[in-house]
Amino acid sequence: MKSTILILISVFFISSLSNAQSTYEFLRLDPSARSGALGGSFVANNDDADVIFYNPAGLSLLTDNPVSFSFVKHLMDINLASLSYSTELDDIGRFGAAVKYINYGTFTESDEFGNRFGEFGANEFALLLGYSNSLDENFYYGTNAKFIYSGIADRSSIGLALDLGLHYTVPEQNINFGVSILNLGSQLSSYYDTREDLPLDIVIGGAVRLQNLPARISVDFHKLNEDRDDFVQRFKAFAVGIEFTLSPAFKLRFGYNNERRSELKIGTTAGIAGFNAGLGIKISDYFFDYGYSSLGLIGGWHRVSVSTNL
Repeated sequence: MKSTILILISVFFISSLSNAQSTYEFLRLDPSARSGALGGSFVANNDDADVIFYNPAGLSLLTDNPVSFSFVKHLMDINLASLSYSTELDDIGRFGAAVKYINYGTFTESDEFGNRFGEFGANEFALLLGYSNSLDENFYYGTNAKFIYSGIADRSSIGLALDLGLHYTVPEQNINFGVSILNLGSQLSSYYDTREDLPLDIVIGGAVRLQNLPARISVDFHKLNEDRDDFVQRFKAFAVGIEFTLSPAFKLRFGYNNERRSELKIGTTAGIAGFNAGLGIKISDYFFDYGYSSLGLIGGWHRVSVSTNL
């Protein structure tokens, strides 16, 4: 069982590439190919069903009944999938629902002496129910209720959390601002006797569509709740993205994630770690998105998403 615990810790570290002091680190992973290509700068988005994972307040500006499915090819045998949906109820507000699922593959169970006893798997998922409405003109709020499950071998853990968000838009200048508090909650049951913290994340960001170029620039600051050595370091976890609309049916995206790059630096170099790229294609009523995120010498993440309106 000691080897089981060590594998669990290793898997969570690889999947998060961030603060390993909390559990359910898969909640930090970008499921959306579009967001991934933009480096994760998505808190001010308001035209994609996957915004429920980043800021539930952005749901208010969605139209019709958008649905999105995403798949992430992670490192080794780790795979992640997500599904999101949103709909409007007259005189009540806009609702959203989503699920995020990750599978870590199959592992050999053995003791500290190398004796093998068989195999076991590990997986986690989160179910989200979201609601959003207006506070004032061009000002919106949103919240998610989140059920979280994690299982490895014969051990499991369950947690509950809330996401809270605000979204403000300036339509005349095509500017949007977003603020979200993600994963505010706790474990209901733990793997063993010790309960761990959830990966709380306070995010602020903005996005602007340029007037003289067919481009939209977005900037997010993550983990503003975490302790840093000094005030400037609190803004270390930032992401920048730019989306070019080359035609109604084709978009090109680039992104940069500063914290990921600094964490993956080996010696004096990090290669292209932290850099992201992707594209979006519209065929008939369907949008197909692809995103690639470099992890430097470790490899990279590949994301694909398919979305439409029902």
